[in-house]
Amino acid sequence: MIRSMTGFGKAACDYRNSMVSVELSTVNHRYLDASLRVPYEWSSAEPALRELLKDFLSRGKLNVSINRKRLGTGEKPLVLDTMVAQQYIDAARELGHMTGDESTLELNTLAQLPGVFQQQDEDEDVDAAQVMLLGVLSEALTQLNTMRDVEGQKLNDDLRLRIELIATSLAAVETRLPELSELYATKLRERIAELTEDSALTEDRIALEVAVLSDKGDVTEEVVRLKSHMEHALELMGSDEPCGRQLNFLTQEFQREINTLGSKVRDTDVVRHVLTMKSELEKFREQIQNIE
Repeated sequence: MIRSMTGFGKAACDYRNSMVSVELSTVNHRYLDASLRVPYEWSSAEPALRELLKDFLSRGKLNVSINRKRLGTGEKPLVLDTMVAQQYIDAARELGHMTGDESTLELNTLAQLPGVFQQQDEDEDVDAAQVMLLGVLSEALTQLNTMRDVEGQKLNDDLRLRIELIATSLAAVETRLPELSELYATKLRERIAELTEDSALTEDRIALEVAVLSDKGDVTEEVVRLKSHMEHALELMGSDEPCGRQLNFLTQEFQREINTLGSKVRDTDVVRHVLTMKSELEKFREQIQNIE
């Protein structure tokens, strides 16, 4: 299955006089690397949230941001946080001492500073909060994967095009091989004639020379393996499982066979097709770095 590792998703819901929103973004990464930002009062839910991520993602660097916005004051009373207020007073006194200004922090100013007065929340129902968080995170992850699937289809089309172009070049090489085989056979017969005229050479040496010459121009195995690798790649891309890692390893096998083919066959037309295959394979390699 071709799914991009790049995407974005978000979801939101109302919860106990609050608006809870989840935003997700993913980029490429070798493994699943998730970074979560969760409101402090819900930090105990983080392990369950991380487990849920594994149901939707197998690779990628994921950023999860969960925010809670209070909606109005309702009937909740305001309470004075004396510790916060005292910290402001002490800080103002120290600042005045540093600057030589001994004036005190006015009451009206102090009362408006963040954290001095806070709304008194009801006790958090941790289990209910976790159920809510799992639900809204699941919705955001579903949206994320929808976007990654759309991007994945574009990658799939491009990867199939690269394989098709490699197959076209390989077919052109195969068409050229019979003529090349005749050329190699002629050279081989000439070399054998030269070797047999040299009475100093042993039968083993002659056999070795013939074997080397015979193997040098034979790329049948490389052609067969390249075709097999292309079939395997298409199978992986059509499966229901993430295939990015496997395609990455398979690309190395592609590279090995193409390099060997190019080194064995010293023909201008074949070399041109080999260069085309290398170029398309490099594009293939770049694209699969974006695949889960």
